[in-house]
Amino acid sequence: MKSAISDNKLQGKALVLFSGGQDSAICLAWALERFAHVETVGFAYGQIHEVEMSARQEVLELYRTFKPEWAERLGVDHIVDLAGLGAISETALTREQAIVIDGDGLPTTFVPGRNLAFLVYAGALCFARDIPTLVAGMCQTDFSGYPDCRQDTLDAQMRALSLGLDRDLSLVTPLMHLTKGQSWTLAEQIGGPVLVALINKHSHSCYRGGREAHAWGYGCGDCPACDLREKGWQDYLAGAPLPEAFTP
Repeated sequence: MKSAISDNKLQGKALVLFSGGQDSAICLAWALERFAHVETVGFAYGQIHEVEMSARQEVLELYRTFKPEWAERLGVDHIVDLAGLGAISETALTREQAIVIDGDGLPTTFVPGRNLAFLVYAGALCFARDIPTLVAGMCQTDFSGYPDCRQDTLDAQMRALSLGLDRDLSLVTPLMHLTKGQSWTLAEQIGGPVLVALINKHSHSCYRGGREAHAWGYGCGDCPACDLREKGWQDYLAGAPLPEAFTP
Protein backbone atom coordinates (compact mmCIF):
# COMPACT_ATOMS: atom_id res chain seq x y z
CA MET A 1 0.00 0.00 0.00
CA LYS A 2 1.44 3.35 -1.04
CA SER A 3 1.56 6.39 1.22
CA ALA A 4 -1.31 8.84 0.92
CA ILE A 5 1.18 11.73 0.75
CA SER A 6 3.72 11.99 -2.06
CA ASP A 7 7.41 12.22 -1.14
CA ASN A 8 7.70 15.82 -2.31
CA LYS A 9 5.00 16.89 0.16
CA LEU A 10 6.53 15.18 3.19
CA GLN A 11 7.55 17.36 6.12
CA GLY A 12 11.06 17.23 7.60
CA LYS A 13 11.93 15.33 10.79
CA ALA A 14 9.84 14.20 13.76
CA LEU A 15 10.43 12.37 17.04
CA VAL A 16 7.55 10.12 18.15
CA LEU A 17 7.01 9.33 21.82
CA PHE A 18 6.47 5.61 21.32
CA SER A 19 5.47 3.45 24.30
CA GLY A 20 4.30 0.43 22.31
CA GLY A 21 0.64 1.04 23.16
CA GLN A 22 -2.33 1.44 20.83
CA ASP A 23 -2.30 5.24 20.80
CA SER A 24 1.41 5.69 20.21
CA ALA A 25 1.44 2.95 17.55
CA ILE A 26 -1.28 4.81 15.63
CA CYS A 27 0.61 8.09 16.06
CA LEU A 28 3.78 6.48 14.72
CA ALA A 29 1.93 5.29 11.62
CA TRP A 30 0.47 8.78 11.23
CA ALA A 31 3.94 10.33 11.45
CA LEU A 32 5.47 7.88 8.98
CA GLU A 33 2.93 9.04 6.41
CA ARG A 34 3.82 12.70 6.90
CA PHE A 35 7.48 13.09 7.75
CA ALA A 36 10.56 12.29 5.67
CA HIS A 37 12.51 11.12 8.71
CA VAL A 38 10.99 9.71 11.90
CA GLU A 39 12.81 8.71 15.08
CA THR A 40 11.22 7.14 18.14
CA VAL A 41 11.82 7.35 21.87
CA GLY A 42 10.66 5.06 24.65
CA PHE A 43 10.99 5.52 28.40
CA ALA A 44 11.85 2.85 30.97
CA TYR A 45 10.56 4.32 34.22
CA GLY A 46 10.10 1.18 36.30
CA GLN A 47 6.63 0.46 34.95
CA ILE A 48 5.09 -2.82 36.07
CA HIS A 49 3.75 -3.36 32.56
CA GLU A 50 7.29 -3.50 31.17
CA VAL A 51 6.04 -5.88 28.47
CA GLU A 52 5.27 -2.70 26.54
CA MET A 53 9.01 -2.24 26.03
CA SER A 54 9.21 -5.50 24.07
CA ALA A 55 5.89 -4.79 22.33
CA ARG A 56 7.30 -1.54 20.96
CA GLN A 57 10.19 -3.43 19.35
CA GLU A 58 7.75 -5.84 17.67
CA VAL A 59 5.73 -2.96 16.26
CA LEU A 60 8.84 -1.17 15.02
CA GLU A 61 10.05 -4.27 13.19
CA LEU A 62 6.64 -4.90 11.64
CA TYR A 63 6.34 -1.28 10.53
CA ARG A 64 9.65 -1.62 8.68
CA THR A 65 8.12 -4.41 6.57
CA PHE A 66 4.60 -2.97 6.33
CA LYS A 67 5.54 -0.38 3.70
CA PRO A 68 8.93 -0.05 1.98
CA GLU A 69 8.77 3.74 2.31
CA TRP A 70 8.20 3.44 6.07
CA ALA A 71 11.41 1.44 6.39
CA GLU A 72 13.25 4.22 4.56
CA ARG A 73 11.78 6.94 6.79
CA LEU A 74 12.08 5.15 10.14
CA GLY A 75 15.31 6.17 11.84
CA VAL A 76 16.94 5.57 15.21
CA ASP A 77 14.98 4.25 18.18
CA HIS A 78 16.07 5.76 21.50
CA ILE A 79 15.47 4.32 24.98
CA VAL A 80 15.74 6.70 27.94
CA ASP A 81 16.23 5.32 31.46
CA LEU A 82 13.93 7.17 33.86
CA ALA A 83 14.15 4.66 36.72
CA GLY A 84 14.38 7.54 39.15
CA LEU A 85 10.83 8.57 38.27
CA GLY A 86 9.52 5.11 39.11
CA ALA A 87 11.52 5.05 42.35
CA ILE A 88 9.70 8.11 43.71
CA SER A 89 6.26 7.24 42.30
CA GLU A 90 3.90 5.43 44.65
CA THR A 91 1.41 4.45 41.94
CA ALA A 92 -0.33 1.38 40.56
CA LEU A 93 1.92 1.54 37.48
CA THR A 94 5.12 1.39 39.52
CA ARG A 95 4.03 -0.64 42.58
CA GLU A 96 1.81 -3.64 43.27
CA GLN A 97 -1.29 -1.84 44.49
CA ALA A 98 -4.97 -1.60 43.68
CA ILE A 99 -6.19 0.47 40.76
CA VAL A 100 -8.74 2.82 42.34
CA ILE A 101 -9.64 6.51 42.48
CA ASP A 102 -7.73 8.15 45.33
CA GLY A 103 -8.80 10.90 47.69
CA ASP A 104 -7.76 13.59 45.21
CA GLY A 105 -10.09 12.18 42.56
CA LEU A 106 -7.20 10.86 40.47
CA PRO A 107 -6.71 7.21 39.50
CA THR A 108 -3.83 5.46 41.26
CA THR A 109 -2.43 4.73 37.79
CA PHE A 110 -1.53 8.42 37.49
CA VAL A 111 2.27 8.79 37.63
CA PRO A 112 2.85 12.42 38.70
CA GLY A 113 5.04 14.30 36.25
CA ARG A 114 5.39 11.38 33.84
CA ASN A 115 4.28 13.09 30.63
CA LEU A 116 6.03 16.29 31.66
CA ALA A 117 9.29 14.38 32.20
CA PHE A 118 8.80 12.56 28.92
CA LEU A 119 8.48 15.84 27.07
CA VAL A 120 11.54 17.37 28.76
CA TYR A 121 13.75 14.44 27.80
CA ALA A 122 12.22 14.17 24.34
CA GLY A 123 12.80 17.91 23.88
CA ALA A 124 16.44 17.55 24.88
CA LEU A 125 16.75 14.68 22.39
CA CYS A 126 15.17 16.83 19.68
CA PHE A 127 17.73 19.53 20.42
CA ALA A 128 20.60 17.04 20.11
CA ARG A 129 19.19 15.45 16.94
CA ASP A 130 18.06 18.71 15.30
CA ILE A 131 14.43 17.58 15.17
CA PRO A 132 11.80 20.35 15.33
CA THR A 133 8.63 18.31 15.88
CA LEU A 134 7.43 15.94 18.59
CA VAL A 135 4.49 13.59 17.96
CA ALA A 136 2.68 12.01 20.89
CA GLY A 137 -0.53 10.12 21.64
CA MET A 138 -1.99 12.19 24.48
CA CYS A 139 -5.78 12.39 24.31
CA GLN A 140 -8.35 14.24 26.40
CA THR A 141 -11.46 12.63 24.88
CA ASP A 142 -11.20 8.99 26.03
CA PHE A 143 -8.55 9.08 28.75
CA SER A 144 -7.94 7.97 32.33
CA GLY A 145 -8.28 11.35 34.02
CA TYR A 146 -4.61 12.29 33.87
CA PRO A 147 -4.13 16.08 34.14
CA ASP A 148 -0.91 15.90 32.08
CA CYS A 149 -2.87 14.69 29.04
CA ARG A 150 -4.87 17.91 28.78
CA GLN A 151 -4.28 20.34 25.94
CA ASP A 152 -3.64 23.32 28.23
CA THR A 153 -1.02 21.37 30.20
CA LEU A 154 0.80 20.36 27.02
CA ASP A 155 0.63 23.87 25.56
CA ALA A 156 2.23 25.30 28.71
CA GLN A 157 4.91 22.60 28.77
CA MET A 158 5.85 23.15 25.13
CA ARG A 159 6.06 26.91 25.64
CA ALA A 160 8.44 26.34 28.53
CA LEU A 161 10.52 23.89 26.49
CA SER A 162 10.82 26.21 23.52
CA LEU A 163 11.89 29.05 25.82
CA GLY A 164 14.27 26.87 27.82
CA LEU A 165 15.92 25.42 24.74
CA ASP A 166 15.82 28.69 22.81
CA ARG A 167 14.53 26.63 19.92
CA ASP A 168 11.15 26.46 18.19
CA LEU A 169 9.81 23.04 19.16
CA SER A 170 6.29 21.92 18.32
CA LEU A 171 4.15 19.08 19.64
CA VAL A 172 1.56 17.34 17.44
CA THR A 173 -1.08 15.18 19.14
CA PRO A 174 -3.16 13.57 16.35
CA LEU A 175 -5.49 11.77 18.77
CA MET A 176 -6.17 14.64 21.17
CA HIS A 177 -9.83 15.04 20.19
CA LEU A 178 -10.57 11.50 19.01
CA THR A 179 -12.26 8.71 20.90
CA LYS A 180 -10.56 5.31 21.06
CA GLY A 181 -12.99 4.06 18.42
CA GLN A 182 -12.17 6.98 16.14
CA SER A 183 -8.45 6.35 16.58
CA TRP A 184 -8.96 2.85 15.13
CA THR A 185 -10.80 4.47 12.23
CA LEU A 186 -7.78 6.71 11.69
CA ALA A 187 -5.49 3.65 11.70
CA GLU A 188 -7.67 2.02 9.05
CA GLN A 189 -7.56 5.18 6.98
CA ILE A 190 -3.76 5.15 7.14
CA GLY A 191 -3.08 1.48 6.44
CA GLY A 192 -6.35 -0.39 5.97
CA PRO A 193 -7.49 -3.47 7.91
CA VAL A 194 -3.97 -4.93 7.83
CA LEU A 195 -2.56 -2.06 9.88
CA VAL A 196 -5.50 -2.25 12.29
CA ALA A 197 -4.86 -5.98 12.78
CA LEU A 198 -1.13 -5.39 13.28
CA ILE A 199 -1.69 -2.77 15.99
CA ASN A 200 -4.45 -4.84 17.59
CA LYS A 201 -2.22 -7.90 17.91
CA HIS A 202 1.19 -6.44 18.68
CA SER A 203 0.68 -3.23 20.65
CA HIS A 204 0.26 -3.34 24.43
CA SER A 205 -1.90 -1.07 26.58
CA CYS A 206 -2.78 -3.18 29.66
CA TYR A 207 -1.68 -1.62 32.95
CA ARG A 208 -1.09 -5.02 34.53
CA GLY A 209 1.03 -6.37 31.69
CA GLY A 210 -1.47 -9.12 30.87
CA ARG A 211 -1.19 -10.83 27.50
CA GLU A 212 -4.44 -12.79 27.44
CA ALA A 213 -5.97 -12.77 23.96
CA HIS A 214 -9.20 -10.85 23.36
CA ALA A 215 -10.96 -9.66 20.22
CA TRP A 216 -9.80 -6.11 20.99
CA GLY A 217 -6.18 -7.10 21.62
CA TYR A 218 -4.12 -8.46 24.51
CA GLY A 219 -4.49 -7.59 28.18
CA CYS A 220 -5.80 -8.62 31.58
CA GLY A 221 -9.34 -7.66 30.60
CA ASP A 222 -10.32 -5.76 33.75
CA CYS A 223 -8.01 -2.78 34.24
CA PRO A 224 -9.04 0.71 33.08
CA ALA A 225 -6.73 0.57 30.04
CA CYS A 226 -8.31 -2.70 28.90
CA ASP A 227 -11.79 -1.32 29.53
CA LEU A 228 -11.05 1.70 27.33
CA ARG A 229 -9.50 -0.44 24.63
CA GLU A 230 -12.42 -2.89 24.58
CA LYS A 231 -14.99 -0.08 24.41
CA GLY A 232 -13.01 1.64 21.66
CA TRP A 233 -12.82 -1.57 19.65
CA GLN A 234 -16.57 -2.11 19.91
CA ASP A 235 -17.19 1.50 18.86
CA TYR A 236 -14.86 1.04 15.89
CA LEU A 237 -16.66 -2.13 14.79
CA ALA A 238 -19.96 -0.28 15.07
CA GLY A 239 -18.56 2.41 12.76
CA ALA A 240 -16.87 5.33 14.50
CA PRO A 241 -16.56 8.16 11.94
CA LEU A 242 -13.84 10.75 12.30
CA PRO A 243 -15.08 14.22 13.28
CA GLU A 244 -16.03 16.39 10.30
CA ALA A 245 -13.46 19.00 11.25
CA PHE A 246 -10.67 16.44 11.65
CA THR A 247 -7.78 16.62 9.19
CA PRO A 248 -6.13 13.18 8.86
